[in-house]
Amino acid sequence: MTTELTAPHPAAPAVAGHRWRWIALAVILTAEVMDLLDVLVTNLAGPAIRADLGGSPTVIQWIGAGYTLAMAVGLVTGGRLGDLYGRRRMFLIGVLGFTAASAACALAGSPGTLIAARVAQGLLGALLLPQGLGLIKEMFPPEQLAAAFGAFGPVMGISAVGGPILAGWLVDADLAGTGWRAIFLINVPLGLLAALGAARFLPASRPGHATRLDLPGVALLSVAVFLVVHPLVQGRELGWPLWSFAMLAGAVVVLAVFARYEQRRQRAGRDPLVVPALFRRRAFTGGLVAGLAFFTALAGFSLVFSLYLQLGLGWSPLRAGLAGVPQALGMVAAFVLAGAGLAQRLGRRLIHLGLAVVLAGVAGMLLTLTLAGADVTPWRMTPALLAVGFGMGLVMAPFFDIVLSGVEEAETGSASGTLTAVQQLGGALGVALLGTVFFDGLTDSVSHAVRVTLLAELGLLLVTVAGAFLLPRRAREGAGGGH
Repeated sequence: MTTELTAPHPAAPAVAGHRWRWIALAVILTAEVMDLLDVLVTNLAGPAIRADLGGSPTVIQWIGAGYTLAMAVGLVTGGRLGDLYGRRRMFLIGVLGFTAASAACALAGSPGTLIAARVAQGLLGALLLPQGLGLIKEMFPPEQLAAAFGAFGPVMGISAVGGPILAGWLVDADLAGTGWRAIFLINVPLGLLAALGAARFLPASRPGHATRLDLPGVALLSVAVFLVVHPLVQGRELGWPLWSFAMLAGAVVVLAVFARYEQRRQRAGRDPLVVPALFRRRAFTGGLVAGLAFFTALAGFSLVFSLYLQLGLGWSPLRAGLAGVPQALGMVAAFVLAGAGLAQRLGRRLIHLGLAVVLAGVAGMLLTLTLAGADVTPWRMTPALLAVGFGMGLVMAPFFDIVLSGVEEAETGSASGTLTAVQQLGGALGVALLGTVFFDGLTDSVSHAVRVTLLAELGLLLVTVAGAFLLPRRAREGAGGGH
């Protein structure tokens, strides 16, 4: 799920206005909704998927991590492909491919097939989603850009609230015997509608100047990320064999090779995947640390909360989806409040305020589950969930703009693309790391598993608090794009 709209590539200058720009915006929003739903609903449907297809508990983790991992390593390249070959063309390829991959997910007959289809979804989503910002800047005159980007908030908010409820209902309803497969099948009409709309209403912009692809850099980064996530997911199940630690150590080596390669590429006059100078900027490195810890905590909380309700308390997917509504509502309310001027007035203080609220919410959830045990009800969890969602929204609203204020204007494209990839990587690590903590705790009891996981969640949030102190005090005047 991408929650910020900064460009991973140079933006095209705005024109007087594309004739069909508002309908085209609806097409772009449809693609964004497909991505958001595919992150939210698989967390909720994981237990049902495993019950049908079989496999170990790691299947649930790979269903989520495979998607976000593939998207993380493909986002920057996806944006550059739009610059090289035309954004409408890449949007069409991405949306049709994403639709086909969704159908493959729905038809999967084994865990391995489903995970492979999820990876394909992530790669095609990485091709599809970056085109939206460039297209909007092409289609809308400057005075309408704020209104265009402002449409993302309500649409994403409605999707965040309604997505889990829809997923729970689809799984429970078992329409025509489809069960969990319906959560992927719903993408087929949405994707075809988006493709038809794109072919008819998106502008056929000519490819412009763009930097060439850094495919060796992408390959090195992909290997490094895989070497981290794979042992975190599989190591617990296999008793943490020696190879799991060797892979983690190997990830450090590959990252060092990647850094050296990027430096050599830049010295040779070619554009690197990530500008090495960014890592010498305190704001950017602080943003990476804080962002990785925060988005790991965010994704992990969502997965573990759903697993606890279904595996621990025996709730149906629909009831579990309804129980998570307060968190989504809190997040939407925070975005509205931040967008009303709070982010500009408070700057970095809003991030720390939001983190304090999230910490209180997670601590409240820990206390509620400890005291209530198996007698916990949705209403008893509501205050803590509202606080978690509201605090997370306060953190996310100004985060990207504030981090980008600490880099030079010429570095913004590389920095924003890297931050967006880190957001997705955090999603994969959250599923891998906190999911592993949860399943490891199950050897004792479900209540023990969720308590240990929430303690790990608190630790990640404290890392975020520390990293946030390295950020600039406020966003650059006139900065925009974080949503």
